[in-house]
Amino acid sequence: MTATQPPLTVHRFAMCFSSTPRGARLARRLCAHRLDAWGIPYGTDAHDVVTLIASELCANAVRHGHVAGRDFHLLLTASPATGTARIEVTDTRGERLPRLPAAVPEDDDGGRGLLLVEALADRWGCSPRAEGGPGKTVWAECAAFDLT
Repeated sequence: MTATQPPLTVHRFAMCFSSTPRGARLARRLCAHRLDAWGIPYGTDAHDVVTLIASELCANAVRHGHVAGRDFHLLLTASPATGTARIEVTDTRGERLPRLPAAVPEDDDGGRGLLLVEALADRWGCSPRAEGGPGKTVWAECAAFDLT
């Protein structure tokens, strides 16, 4: 008799947040909590990297994708089969696409978020909003963690 393992479930967390600094902070905290609940514990490199990327993408949605009265959407998935986490942040401002800055002055308080995403993520990009309507989704993927 051969024992078979059940298929590994892809973990999924999705929620809308107010397009405010408070909404971005809440999104980061809930991401961190979900990762820990899924077996990517607080304090590990994988947890810290995914949480930081989610934080930067949410902050960018608030700062650069804000439209009055519209929320941003976060989708976090983690696949045990591939050891990959994917962060997707959707806002309603499609005309402001993300781009890496050519240079950031040392005395500038901002402008480093996408540089961090570029350095930490295995892949990242931007696509039109999937649900139709105005907006864009900025996504990033991080590989190499174990959820088994």
